[in-house]
Amino acid sequence: MTVTATNTPVPPIGQVIRRGTAYAHFAYDVGLSIQLDQVEALISENKQRETIRRTRRAPTYFEYQAPPLRLAQSCDRVPLGRFATAPTAEILVFDFGAVSVTFSVPLEGAFDDLRALADDLYDNTRLLESSQTLVEALARSIRPAIVKPGPSNRVEDYMIYQIESLEPAEPPAEFVGRNALAVAQILRAEQGPLSAQEIDDALSCRMSFSPSDVTIIDWNAAMLFDAEADDVRAVLEFSNVELLEMRFLDDQLDRALDRATEALGRMRGFVSTVLHGSAADPRRIAELQIDAALLYESVNNALKLM
Repeated sequence: MTVTATNTPVPPIGQVIRRGTAYAHFAYDVGLSIQLDQVEALISENKQRETIRRTRRAPTYFEYQAPPLRLAQSCDRVPLGRFATAPTAEILVFDFGAVSVTFSVPLEGAFDDLRALADDLYDNTRLLESSQTLVEALARSIRPAIVKPGPSNRVEDYMIYQIESLEPAEPPAEFVGRNALAVAQILRAEQGPLSAQEIDDALSCRMSFSPSDVTIIDWNAAMLFDAEADDVRAVLEFSNVELLEMRFLDDQLDRALDRATEALGRMRGFVSTVLHGSAADPRRIAELQIDAALLYESVNNALKLM
Protein backbone atom coordinates (compact mmCIF):
# COMPACT_ATOMS: atom_id res chain seq x y z
CA MET A 1 0.00 0.00 0.00
CA THR A 2 1.37 3.43 -0.95
CA VAL A 3 0.33 6.57 0.88
CA THR A 4 1.13 10.23 0.45
CA ALA A 5 3.15 12.19 2.96
CA THR A 6 1.28 14.49 5.29
CA ASN A 7 2.46 17.42 7.39
CA THR A 8 -1.03 18.76 8.01
CA PRO A 9 -3.10 18.11 11.14
CA VAL A 10 -4.60 14.63 11.14
CA PRO A 11 -8.40 14.70 10.85
CA PRO A 12 -10.19 12.91 13.69
CA ILE A 13 -11.26 9.34 13.08
CA GLY A 14 -15.00 8.91 13.33
CA GLN A 15 -15.07 5.34 14.58
CA VAL A 16 -15.00 4.34 18.23
CA ILE A 17 -13.73 1.09 19.69
CA ARG A 18 -16.59 -0.91 21.18
CA ARG A 19 -14.39 -3.75 22.34
CA GLY A 20 -10.64 -4.22 22.32
CA THR A 21 -7.53 -4.79 24.40
CA ALA A 22 -3.94 -3.61 24.35
CA TYR A 23 -1.34 -6.13 25.53
CA ALA A 24 2.10 -5.16 26.85
CA HIS A 25 4.49 -8.14 26.81
CA PHE A 26 7.79 -8.27 28.72
CA ALA A 27 10.09 -11.29 28.23
CA TYR A 28 12.89 -12.33 30.60
CA ASP A 29 15.35 -15.21 30.91
CA VAL A 30 15.75 -16.65 34.43
CA GLY A 31 17.85 -19.76 33.81
CA LEU A 32 18.97 -22.47 31.42
CA SER A 33 15.70 -24.38 31.79
CA ILE A 34 12.68 -24.70 34.08
CA GLN A 35 11.07 -27.93 35.29
CA LEU A 36 7.42 -27.02 34.74
CA ASP A 37 6.00 -30.00 36.63
CA GLN A 38 8.05 -28.98 39.64
CA VAL A 39 6.86 -25.38 39.27
CA GLU A 40 3.26 -26.58 39.54
CA ALA A 41 4.11 -28.26 42.82
CA LEU A 42 5.85 -25.15 44.17
CA ILE A 43 3.22 -22.51 43.54
CA SER A 44 -0.40 -22.13 44.51
CA GLU A 45 -1.56 -19.30 42.20
CA ASN A 46 -4.19 -19.81 39.55
CA LYS A 47 -2.45 -21.68 36.74
CA GLN A 48 -3.09 -23.70 33.62
CA ARG A 49 -1.03 -25.35 30.92
CA GLU A 50 -1.19 -23.24 27.80
CA THR A 51 -1.91 -24.42 24.30
CA ILE A 52 -2.59 -22.12 21.38
CA ARG A 53 -6.31 -22.24 20.86
CA ARG A 54 -7.28 -22.93 17.28
CA THR A 55 -10.61 -21.45 16.31
CA ARG A 56 -10.39 -21.38 12.51
CA ARG A 57 -10.07 -24.05 9.90
CA ALA A 58 -6.81 -23.55 8.05
CA PRO A 59 -4.11 -25.70 6.38
CA THR A 60 -1.58 -25.43 9.23
CA TYR A 61 -1.50 -24.38 12.85
CA PHE A 62 1.01 -23.82 15.57
CA GLU A 63 1.23 -25.84 18.74
CA TYR A 64 3.67 -25.85 21.62
CA GLN A 65 5.69 -29.05 21.90
CA ALA A 66 6.13 -28.52 25.65
CA PRO A 67 3.15 -26.41 26.75
CA PRO A 68 4.28 -23.49 28.92
CA LEU A 69 2.64 -22.84 32.26
CA ARG A 70 0.28 -19.86 32.46
CA LEU A 71 -0.12 -18.08 35.79
CA ALA A 72 -2.39 -15.25 36.90
CA GLN A 73 -0.86 -12.77 39.33
CA SER A 74 -2.58 -9.78 40.95
CA CYS A 75 -0.77 -6.47 40.50
CA ASP A 76 -1.27 -2.74 40.89
CA ARG A 77 -3.08 -0.88 38.14
CA VAL A 78 -0.84 1.39 36.09
CA PRO A 79 -2.56 4.56 34.79
CA LEU A 80 -2.01 5.29 31.10
CA GLY A 81 -3.76 8.56 30.35
CA ARG A 82 -7.48 7.83 30.34
CA PHE A 83 -6.67 4.10 30.24
CA ALA A 84 -5.22 1.78 32.89
CA THR A 85 -3.90 -1.76 33.09
CA ALA A 86 -6.05 -4.54 34.49
CA PRO A 87 -5.41 -5.58 38.13
CA THR A 88 -4.13 -8.99 37.04
CA ALA A 89 -1.04 -9.83 34.99
CA GLU A 90 -0.51 -13.06 33.09
CA ILE A 91 2.82 -14.84 33.40
CA LEU A 92 3.86 -17.49 30.89
CA VAL A 93 6.66 -19.83 32.05
CA PHE A 94 8.57 -21.71 29.34
CA ASP A 95 10.58 -24.88 29.91
CA PHE A 96 13.66 -23.37 28.21
CA GLY A 97 14.10 -20.77 30.97
CA ALA A 98 12.07 -17.82 29.70
CA VAL A 99 9.24 -15.97 31.44
CA SER A 100 6.81 -13.65 29.66
CA VAL A 101 4.73 -11.13 31.63
CA THR A 102 1.64 -9.62 29.99
CA PHE A 103 -0.31 -6.58 31.16
CA SER A 104 -3.69 -5.99 29.50
CA VAL A 105 -5.37 -2.63 28.93
CA PRO A 106 -9.12 -2.71 28.15
CA LEU A 107 -9.93 -0.50 25.17
CA GLU A 108 -13.20 1.34 24.65
CA GLY A 109 -13.85 4.76 23.15
CA ALA A 110 -12.35 6.91 20.40
CA PHE A 111 -9.83 5.15 18.17
CA ASP A 112 -7.89 8.43 18.12
CA ASP A 113 -7.02 7.91 21.79
CA LEU A 114 -4.75 4.99 20.88
CA ARG A 115 -2.12 7.44 19.66
CA ALA A 116 -1.67 8.85 23.16
CA LEU A 117 -1.87 5.36 24.67
CA ALA A 118 0.91 4.10 22.40
CA ASP A 119 3.07 7.04 23.48
CA ASP A 120 2.37 6.25 27.16
CA LEU A 121 3.19 2.56 26.69
CA TYR A 122 6.50 3.21 24.94
CA ASP A 123 9.40 2.73 27.40
CA ASN A 124 6.96 2.90 30.32
CA THR A 125 9.10 2.76 33.47
CA ARG A 126 6.28 1.72 35.79
CA LEU A 127 5.30 -1.24 33.62
CA LEU A 128 8.93 -2.29 33.28
CA GLU A 129 9.50 -2.12 37.03
CA SER A 130 6.25 -3.97 37.72
CA SER A 131 7.20 -6.76 35.30
CA GLN A 132 10.65 -7.04 36.87
CA THR A 133 9.12 -7.27 40.35
CA LEU A 134 6.77 -10.04 39.26
CA VAL A 135 9.54 -12.03 37.56
CA GLU A 136 11.95 -11.69 40.47
CA ALA A 137 9.28 -12.81 42.94
CA LEU A 138 8.38 -15.77 40.74
CA ALA A 139 12.04 -16.75 40.28
CA ARG A 140 12.54 -16.80 44.04
CA SER A 141 9.46 -18.95 44.63
CA ILE A 142 10.35 -21.53 41.96
CA ARG A 143 14.15 -21.46 42.31
CA PRO A 144 14.40 -25.24 43.00
CA ALA A 145 12.79 -25.83 39.59
CA ILE A 146 15.23 -23.59 37.68
CA VAL A 147 18.30 -25.24 36.17
CA LYS A 148 21.31 -22.90 36.34
CA PRO A 149 19.34 -19.87 37.55
CA GLY A 150 20.65 -16.49 36.49
CA PRO A 151 19.75 -12.82 36.87
CA SER A 152 16.94 -11.55 34.64
CA ASN A 153 18.76 -8.41 33.50
CA ARG A 154 17.80 -8.44 29.82
CA VAL A 155 14.21 -7.72 28.79
CA GLU A 156 12.37 -7.56 25.47
CA ASP A 157 9.02 -5.80 25.23
CA TYR A 158 6.31 -5.86 22.58
CA MET A 159 2.88 -4.20 22.30
CA ILE A 160 -0.21 -5.67 20.68
CA TYR A 161 -3.40 -3.71 19.99
CA GLN A 162 -6.38 -5.96 19.34
CA ILE A 163 -9.49 -4.25 17.98
CA GLU A 164 -12.44 -6.63 18.19
CA SER A 165 -15.19 -4.27 17.02
CA LEU A 166 -15.56 -0.71 15.74
CA GLU A 167 -18.62 1.49 15.45
CA PRO A 168 -19.72 2.26 12.85
CA ALA A 169 -18.55 -1.06 11.45
CA GLU A 170 -16.22 -1.08 8.45
CA PRO A 171 -14.13 -3.78 6.74
CA PRO A 172 -10.71 -3.66 8.43
CA ALA A 173 -8.79 -3.31 5.17
CA GLU A 174 -10.83 -0.24 4.23
CA PHE A 175 -10.41 1.26 7.70
CA VAL A 176 -6.63 0.82 7.58
CA GLY A 177 -6.50 2.24 4.07
CA ARG A 178 -8.37 5.38 5.12
CA ASN A 179 -6.44 5.81 8.37
CA ALA A 180 -2.96 4.66 7.40
CA LEU A 181 -1.24 7.57 9.13
CA ALA A 182 -3.03 7.02 12.44
CA VAL A 183 -2.33 3.28 12.42
CA ALA A 184 1.35 3.90 11.62
CA GLN A 185 1.59 6.48 14.41
CA ILE A 186 0.21 3.95 16.90
CA LEU A 187 2.59 1.21 15.76
CA ARG A 188 5.59 3.56 15.91
CA ALA A 189 4.42 5.31 19.13
CA GLU A 190 4.80 8.63 17.33
CA GLN A 191 2.17 11.36 17.60
CA GLY A 192 3.87 13.74 15.17
CA PRO A 193 3.69 13.75 11.35
CA LEU A 194 5.21 10.80 9.49
CA SER A 195 6.58 10.68 5.96
CA ALA A 196 4.99 8.53 3.30
CA GLN A 197 8.03 6.24 3.43
CA GLU A 198 7.69 5.80 7.20
CA ILE A 199 3.97 5.03 6.91
CA ASP A 200 4.57 2.50 4.14
CA ASP A 201 7.31 0.85 6.20
CA ALA A 202 5.13 0.61 9.33
CA LEU A 203 2.27 -1.00 7.39
CA SER A 204 4.39 -3.16 5.07
CA CYS A 205 3.81 -6.44 6.94
CA ARG A 206 0.04 -6.94 6.53
CA MET A 207 -1.91 -10.16 6.30
CA SER A 208 -5.52 -11.30 6.40
CA PHE A 209 -7.28 -14.60 6.82
CA SER A 210 -10.65 -13.28 5.62
CA PRO A 211 -12.25 -9.93 4.68
CA SER A 212 -13.23 -9.47 8.34
CA ASP A 213 -9.70 -9.37 9.77
CA VAL A 214 -6.35 -7.64 9.23
CA THR A 215 -3.09 -8.13 11.10
CA ILE A 216 -0.32 -5.53 10.83
CA ILE A 217 3.02 -6.47 12.39
CA ASP A 218 5.76 -3.93 13.03
CA TRP A 219 9.05 -4.22 14.91
CA ASN A 220 7.85 -2.91 18.29
CA ALA A 221 4.09 -3.36 18.04
CA ALA A 222 1.28 -5.06 16.13
CA MET A 223 -2.35 -4.20 15.47
CA LEU A 224 -4.97 -6.91 15.05
CA PHE A 225 -8.43 -6.14 13.72
CA ASP A 226 -9.96 -9.45 14.72
CA ALA A 227 -12.39 -10.73 17.35
CA GLU A 228 -10.64 -14.12 17.51
CA ALA A 229 -6.89 -13.58 17.53
CA ASP A 230 -5.63 -15.72 20.41
CA ASP A 231 -3.46 -17.79 18.08
CA VAL A 232 -1.88 -14.73 16.44
CA ARG A 233 -1.20 -13.09 19.79
CA ALA A 234 0.36 -16.29 21.14
CA VAL A 235 2.77 -16.52 18.20
CA LEU A 236 3.70 -12.84 18.54
CA GLU A 237 4.33 -13.30 22.26
CA PHE A 238 6.50 -16.33 21.54
CA SER A 239 8.40 -14.39 18.86
CA ASN A 240 9.23 -11.73 21.45
CA VAL A 241 10.50 -14.47 23.79
CA GLU A 242 12.55 -15.99 20.97
CA LEU A 243 14.11 -12.60 20.21
CA LEU A 244 15.12 -12.33 23.86
CA GLU A 245 16.74 -15.77 23.80
CA MET A 246 18.57 -15.14 20.53
CA ARG A 247 20.05 -11.95 21.98
CA PHE A 248 20.94 -13.85 25.13
CA LEU A 249 22.75 -16.42 22.98
CA ASP A 250 24.55 -13.61 21.19
CA ASP A 251 25.78 -12.30 24.54
CA GLN A 252 26.92 -15.80 25.51
CA LEU A 253 28.81 -16.13 22.24
CA ASP A 254 30.56 -12.81 22.85
CA ARG A 255 31.60 -13.96 26.33
CA ALA A 256 32.80 -17.32 24.99
CA LEU A 257 34.89 -15.58 22.31
CA ASP A 258 36.40 -13.27 24.92
CA ARG A 259 37.27 -16.27 27.10
CA ALA A 260 38.77 -18.09 24.13
CA THR A 261 40.91 -15.07 23.25
CA GLU A 262 42.15 -14.77 26.82
CA ALA A 263 42.84 -18.51 27.03
CA LEU A 264 44.82 -18.52 23.78
CA GLY A 265 46.83 -15.58 25.06
CA ARG A 266 47.85 -17.57 28.14
CA MET A 267 48.55 -20.82 26.34
CA ARG A 268 52.01 -21.49 24.91
CA GLY A 269 51.69 -25.03 23.68
CA PHE A 270 50.61 -28.17 25.48
CA VAL A 271 53.32 -28.04 28.18
CA SER A 272 52.42 -24.48 29.16
CA THR A 273 48.78 -25.45 29.26
CA VAL A 274 49.49 -28.22 31.76
CA LEU A 275 51.88 -26.11 33.86
CA HIS A 276 49.51 -23.18 34.19
CA GLY A 277 46.38 -25.24 34.67
CA SER A 278 44.58 -23.48 31.84
CA ALA A 279 42.87 -26.66 30.71
CA ALA A 280 39.88 -25.30 32.63
CA ASP A 281 39.48 -22.57 30.03
CA PRO A 282 38.59 -24.87 27.12
CA ARG A 283 36.33 -26.81 29.47
CA ARG A 284 34.43 -23.66 30.44
CA ILE A 285 34.17 -22.60 26.79
CA ALA A 286 32.82 -26.07 25.93
CA GLU A 287 30.23 -25.75 28.71
CA LEU A 288 29.07 -22.43 27.28
CA GLN A 289 28.80 -24.03 23.84
CA ILE A 290 26.70 -26.89 25.21
CA ASP A 291 24.40 -24.52 27.14
CA ALA A 292 23.96 -22.37 24.04
CA ALA A 293 23.20 -25.39 21.85
CA LEU A 294 20.62 -26.70 24.34
CA LEU A 295 18.90 -23.33 24.58
CA TYR A 296 18.88 -22.88 20.80
CA GLU A 297 17.31 -26.30 20.25
CA SER A 298 14.76 -25.82 23.04
CA VAL A 299 13.58 -22.45 21.73
CA ASN A 300 13.39 -23.50 18.10
CA ASN A 301 11.63 -26.78 18.88
CA ALA A 302 9.11 -25.23 21.27
CA LEU A 303 6.69 -24.13 18.54
CA LYS A 304 6.00 -26.47 15.65
CA LEU A 305 3.75 -26.57 12.63
CA MET A 306 0.97 -29.11 12.95
